[in-house]
Amino acid sequence: MADRHCYVLMRMAESDVIGAYALMMSRSSRRSAAVLLGLFCLFAAQAATARSDRLAREGHALAVKRCGACHATEMTGASPLAAAPPFRSLAYRYPVETLDEALAEGIVVGHPDMPSDPWEPADIKRFIAYLEKIGPKPAKTR
Repeated sequence: MADRHCYVLMRMAESDVIGAYALMMSRSSRRSAAVLLGLFCLFAAQAATARSDRLAREGHALAVKRCGACHATEMTGASPLAAAPPFRSLAYRYPVETLDEALAEGIVVGHPDMPSDPWEPADIKRFIAYLEKIGPKPAKTR
């Protein structure tokens, strides 16, 4: 979301109306405006990161409460139930960002002891944020 706001502000800065106004501004005023725009984008990105971290923490709490009896919910350790994969490795089996529908409807495929009760949309968002944070990171390209 923060990226979208920054993009819109940058496009506005390139528009004719803003561009004409910028030509009338002094060099130091333009520099100040650019610094302010950059600071806004930085703070918006930090706010988005903080929200993502909060969602992941809340998702971890849900995972421990709802799934921890069978699945490993931490960065290390085996799952209490051998048939239940550790959540940190779930992304190797499924694209976690696509689990929302299965969670909303109640997962019926999984290990045999897995409950199939549906999740609330807000909890799904938190849980997926947690899975994305704990799971494997994509390889960096050069």
